[in-house]
Amino acid sequence: MTETQTKTKGPEFRAAEGAMNGLREDLFRQALAYRPLPPLNPEGRLIRRLPGGLRKGVVWAPHALVLFAAFVVMMIGFAEWEFRFLMGLVPAIAVAMTLVRPVAAFWASMLATVFCGVLSGELWAPSAFAAQVVVMVVVAARTRPRTAAWMWLLTLLFGMLLEGGDPTVTAPLATLSAFVLLVVAVVQIRRDAEREVTVQRTVTAVERDRRTLLEERTTIARELHDVVAHHMSVVAIQAEAAPYRVENPPPELEQAFVTIRENAVAALTELRRVLGVVRAEDYEAPDAPQPTLAVLDGLLDNVREAGLETEKVITGAVRELPQGVELSAYRIVQEALSNSLRHAPGASAKVELGYVLGGLGLRVVNGPPTGLVKPSQGAGHGITGMRERVAMLNGEMTAGTTADGGYEIAVFLPVPLSEEPETRDATGSEVTARDTTGGHPDTDANGNADTVVIEQDGRA
Repeated sequence: MTETQTKTKGPEFRAAEGAMNGLREDLFRQALAYRPLPPLNPEGRLIRRLPGGLRKGVVWAPHALVLFAAFVVMMIGFAEWEFRFLMGLVPAIAVAMTLVRPVAAFWASMLATVFCGVLSGELWAPSAFAAQVVVMVVVAARTRPRTAAWMWLLTLLFGMLLEGGDPTVTAPLATLSAFVLLVVAVVQIRRDAEREVTVQRTVTAVERDRRTLLEERTTIARELHDVVAHHMSVVAIQAEAAPYRVENPPPELEQAFVTIRENAVAALTELRRVLGVVRAEDYEAPDAPQPTLAVLDGLLDNVREAGLETEKVITGAVRELPQGVELSAYRIVQEALSNSLRHAPGASAKVELGYVLGGLGLRVVNGPPTGLVKPSQGAGHGITGMRERVAMLNGEMTAGTTADGGYEIAVFLPVPLSEEPETRDATGSEVTARDTTGGHPDTDANGNADTVVIEQDGRA
């Protein structure tokens, strides 16, 4: 068929062609295919509530139901006065075939109808009538609604053909089978729709979790930008100031410090470029430095004003930790207290900080919700953000409900001794960096150059 002929086909011809292709696909191609009926899912909504021993037997309920229907058909055939054995056995075999070869069982039921009609002298003998209805119902339940429509239409044409065009004999079968097949088709369409909705919900949930994870990682990258930029700025400052603190430094030493500063400035430039990729268009840089545990009391005062009674307990020797650790610890406590406000209104919270030799331990626990305020339902994104921060620092985190109905978050952030912040330079003098841009040591007021004022030995 040429392309021109294909384009000239009318919609009626294409619809008829599609219908015939559907008929061939459903009832002719692979008509003898072996398709055993699978058992029910043992984790179904109803089956999983049954005891273990009973559950193993219930999964085979469809097979038992089909075999029982075949037994009933055989008993109907045995009620015939003539050829009772054949009148019951042949249609029953067609019903039993639906367990392994459903499409072949439909054609077998048609042949059984002809066979019983020859023996009894009537087209739809009681056993053949019952077998045809049962077979169409089982096959329709195992395939799709389109197959049910084709089986009903072929059965109607088959009966009219054998009766010489008179539909009165086949009318009872056509009416009963149409009603039953319609019910089966509706149930099947509903089941397929529920399955599709479940799949879509699963995909949506996975995509939402993935988007939340990426957004949280982007937020962490933005927050750590100032921390890393501060350290790189200090490196650049110390590299520039070092030659002036040595009398008559050799040229090689001066060139080495120049190279160090150039590399630090280049690293700051690349850091700004990378941050621009993950920064949203509507993102505004904070006007203050990133928070640390030194300002944790201010956070606790804010949540107390919001109605959450909070207690802070510190164990161990308080010391300054790396800025990344302090920032992550602050954010974890902040998110944990926010969750307590949302999910446990009226409860009290306790924040525990443990300074140990190998790092920092955090524990935020709140009691069960009290009062008349209904807890809000969240999507669990706060826990995801906490886990991301802990994983970034190679720490450990556990979160779960407590025995009294509250919630507990326990975190350990490791800090190797080699990463403890040092506040003095090689000569023993304190060196601190102070920027002129409100908390962003790598940019000036125009966002272009590094402008840092050095405070060294009390002289600027």
